[in-house]
Amino acid sequence: MNELPFDAKIIVIGASAGGMEAIRSIVSKLPRDFKSPIFIVWHISPDAHSLLPEILNRLKTVPASHAIDKEPIQAGRIYIAPPDRHLVIEKSVVRVSSGPRENRFRPAIDPLFRSAAYAYGNRVVGIVLSGSLDDGTAGLWTIKRRGGISIVQEPWDAAVSSMPENAIEAVQIDYRLPVSGMADLLVEISQQAVGSNQNGKLPAAEENKTILEVKIALDEKVPDDSVFDLGELSRYTCPECHGVLTTIKEGNNTRFRCHTGHAYSAESLLHSLHETIDTNLWSAVRGVEETVFLLNYMGDHFSSINKPKLAAFYFRKAAEAANRVKLLKQAIAANEPVINDGTSIEP
Repeated sequence: MNELPFDAKIIVIGASAGGMEAIRSIVSKLPRDFKSPIFIVWHISPDAHSLLPEILNRLKTVPASHAIDKEPIQAGRIYIAPPDRHLVIEKSVVRVSSGPRENRFRPAIDPLFRSAAYAYGNRVVGIVLSGSLDDGTAGLWTIKRRGGISIVQEPWDAAVSSMPENAIEAVQIDYRLPVSGMADLLVEISQQAVGSNQNGKLPAAEENKTILEVKIALDEKVPDDSVFDLGELSRYTCPECHGVLTTIKEGNNTRFRCHTGHAYSAESLLHSLHETIDTNLWSAVRGVEETVFLLNYMGDHFSSINKPKLAAFYFRKAAEAANRVKLLKQAIAANEPVINDGTSIEP
């Protein structure tokens, strides 16, 4: 077993759409004797078979595998979040859990970053790569808050630039560069001595918040109303479980969490609400179309038994309902997701 040196850097990487190639590029350029452990969350469908460990092991640099719950953290290893499981770090051990989704994902990037910052403080190096929306921003903020190092892929270098852009907007970034230069930077940082934490002791409320959110990610039992202490109750409800959402403010960043544990950034909440509206509108279409079918059936029935007035009544109601279907489908077409790609914002 390669024991983890007491002062080793802990590297955590988060990626989503377009991120696999970025991860592969970084790992391909690492030396075989790279000692800092690397933890990776890459968004993947919960029912998909993840080939990322196999892909990275073909590079023959740093050995990679899916993380196993409670396995010891070793030097010179890459730990990858399995599909549909959060990857969380505790002192000296890896945790894998089925805790509530964050930013609509499990695994999510924020629980990994947040737990690493809590366990290892200023020894943590957080990297946000290509991806949509903003998972990883809140976690990177926590890493910086606890004295760690923040790195983002240059947005112009990312296949999907939203995650790096959101991190840059909300977090004080130490390094922003294309993935081609990240391996050399990680080697350099891993060889630097760990300095003192310039932030000093954090307020008790902030410490307790981090502890609570790590426990939630681990799916550990917490008091039912403890989430309400993290901020102010919002006007919004959780799209997943319909519980009331608490507003959490961190620097210039705002996010939300319900009492069952689901968590959202403002952008991921907006995206989820759009999906909910879309689902509900299609459900309404189905219901109204079934009404049309039944009304026409009743019109046919009364026509067959020579009751033309009743038949005409039901056929007329069927036509009116069919028009409502057209209106609903127009509403669905107009319900476009709100995507901030920077191209439609006036200077």
